[in-house]
Amino acid sequence: MTIWYVSPDEEELRSKYNPELKKKSLEGRDEKLQAHQEFVEKMREFSKSDKPIWTVWKEHDRQERLKTQAAQRDAANQKRSIAEEMRRQRLGKSQDEKERDK
Repeated sequence: MTIWYVSPDEEELRSKYNPELKKKSLEGRDEKLQAHQEFVEKMREFSKSDKPIWTVWKEHDRQERLKTQAAQRDAANQKRSIAEEMRRQRLGKSQDEKERDK
């Protein structure tokens, strides 16, 4: 009970901030709350497994990393194929111009 009385709540702390810091704190508040909520939801989901939470967390991170890497590879392949197609088109136009000049 004493600790609660002595410790200021979040709003009391924010009221003592300078205006710029207060604005920045309020802007990031929703994002932090959302991130915390997502974290809690993940923990609840991970706790349903028979495995320890840290093991499930590592597996989840590994799967997310693999998905990200696959998406990056796909984007790079698509970019490469577009560049290749553009190069072919340029070469094709150059050859057409050469044939016209003959």
